[in-house]
Amino acid sequence: AVVSTQSTGDSKARAVVGIIAGGGRIDKPLLKAGRAYHKYKEKRNCWPKVRGVAMNPVKHPHGSSNHQHINHPSTIHKNTNSNTKINLITTKHTKQLRKTKKKTKNT
Repeated sequence: AVVSTQSTGDSKARAVVGIIAGGGRIDKPLLKAGRAYHKYKEKRNCWPKVRGVAMNPVKHPHGSSNHQHINHPSTIHKNTNSNTKINLITTKHTKQLRKTKKKTKNT
């Protein structure tokens, strides 16, 4: 007796059985800048990504100085308006309160 390996399903439903072609292609690292250059040359202009700290002050607000820092705090206080709090908000200060000893008078 020959056993059928195909299962019957709904004739109105559409499905593809198998493995996607080219699956796992992005698992292998690019390893060199030249391969990344040729990859993104055909796709879009998003490579290389230059940090603002590495730029000149004419090109970016974070540019300039001999050390790569942004010259102002990178976090925003939580009480400011919602338009400014787009990226980073300051951390919650969870300091333990110091227990103060009450002095009692012995009379």
